[in-house]
Amino acid sequence: MQVSGLLLLPFFMNDFSYMTFFQIYIQAFLVIMTMMTILWIISVIIKNVSIVDLFWGIGFVITSSFYFLKSGGNDTRKILIMALVALWGFRLSAYLAWRNIGKGEDFRYKEFRRKYGEKRYWWISFFQTFLLQGILMWLISAPLLGAQFYGPERIIGIPDYIGIGFWITGMLFEAGGDFQLAVFKANPENKGRVLDTGFWRYTRHPNYFGDSAVWWGYGFFCLAAGSWLPVFGSILMTLMIIKVSGVFLLEKSLKDQKVQYKEYIEKTSAFLPWFPKNKS
Repeated sequence: MQVSGLLLLPFFMNDFSYMTFFQIYIQAFLVIMTMMTILWIISVIIKNVSIVDLFWGIGFVITSSFYFLKSGGNDTRKILIMALVALWGFRLSAYLAWRNIGKGEDFRYKEFRRKYGEKRYWWISFFQTFLLQGILMWLISAPLLGAQFYGPERIIGIPDYIGIGFWITGMLFEAGGDFQLAVFKANPENKGRVLDTGFWRYTRHPNYFGDSAVWWGYGFFCLAAGSWLPVFGSILMTLMIIKVSGVFLLEKSLKDQKVQYKEYIEKTSAFLPWFPKNKS
């Protein structure tokens, strides 16, 4: 009996480790939903749901900070992840704030407000937008917890360096693409035209590709810590960008708005950067 108990001990220790992981993960869900509820109340007061978009990057910084305080993984990896998440999150939120503040509510939310009516949309917006984005933020944040919770004995190694490479590549495309697009739109002569130079020469959505690459960087940090299941957060982020909220929606609207976009589609890679096709 004693021998059997000793053989089963590692299993129960591993199970306890996972329970602790999920305890922190569930606590993070409560933190995120508290933040989203406060944000929703503010949106009702100012009648602008668009503020939820500005919070997306900062929300991950706060969530990652919570994981940092609660987890006992490798200190060097934890500090590295916190620094990278902070740089990515604050830059994204600052850019969206610069782009959107003072321009009113986004057309998507205006359409929902018109569809449901002012008297109903104030509470519908909580479930349709704030609750949904809160759940997505929670699910996607899993690799940030996995990388900081597991592997205290695992020193920085090759998977971490691969993660850093993905993150740097992603930030170059995301921040660089946003900057080039902002400069392009600032020139009145470019109205109605399609940006097809710089990062936009190699992919129709360098900012979305960059965002996905950044999250795969976090996924590799998670693998470096010895955990693979939380990497589903990186997969989910990529699927959301390509199939749901990013590439799919933008392509749908741009095809109708810009005549040149059809030609741009024919010669330029949709997502992964690649050399443009030569015109026939």
